[in-house]
Amino acid sequence: MKEVIQLTNIHKHYIVGQQQVKALQTITIDVAENEYVAIMGASGSGKSTLMNIIGCLDTPTGGTYILNGQKVEGLSDNELAGIRNKEIGFIFQTFNLLPRSTALDNVILPLIYAGYSKQERILKAKETLQSVGLEDRMYHNPNELSGGQRQRVAIARALVNSPSILLADEPTGNLDSKTSIDIMKLMEKIHQKGNTIILVTHENEIAEHAKRIIRLKDGLVESDEINNNRIVLA
Repeated sequence: MKEVIQLTNIHKHYIVGQQQVKALQTITIDVAENEYVAIMGASGSGKSTLMNIIGCLDTPTGGTYILNGQKVEGLSDNELAGIRNKEIGFIFQTFNLLPRSTALDNVILPLIYAGYSKQERILKAKETLQSVGLEDRMYHNPNELSGGQRQRVAIARALVNSPSILLADEPTGNLDSKTSIDIMKLMEKIHQKGNTIILVTHENEIAEHAKRIIRLKDGLVESDEINNNRIVLA
């Protein structure tokens, strides 16, 4: 199976005052196409740093990162921005929607940077919103939508460019339990269509939806296991 992510001996060190903080020590992880992986760990374990490196929002101090066949380290800021827009769909806990733009316009935004024509942008954005069950809320602004609907807009925005991976950072963190279940059902459907998903969470009940769980501790991989208790929601 094709490897979408190849991280080899990745480490990340920060200087804080007079001290060197080793956020990540030596991380070697491969993620194959159509895997559904949860990355877990307590605060300070390194999961946020790892997520930022996978998402090309930060660069490692050392090691090699190959994303979809392309070596990432050494790329310019503009090249990294291009990779983020084309290869990675981001889903955030806080949705990160433009408050004065409709759901449709929020989903269209990545397509502008990708160079699609106006007609193509509108068509793709509408199709993607329909795929997450929001065909009747396209022209509503975020403040007219529920938390679950806002997260569906964010998921549509992440999907619209057909990225290599979906990177979801605590996607249910701001949602109630019922809405969280609905969002995890949607994530399951997205995975079944062939998408690669990396889910960053501190909640066991959310991680249980993934096929593989990687646990970090003190900047190292504590365990990397296939999840035999995986929850599949109909």
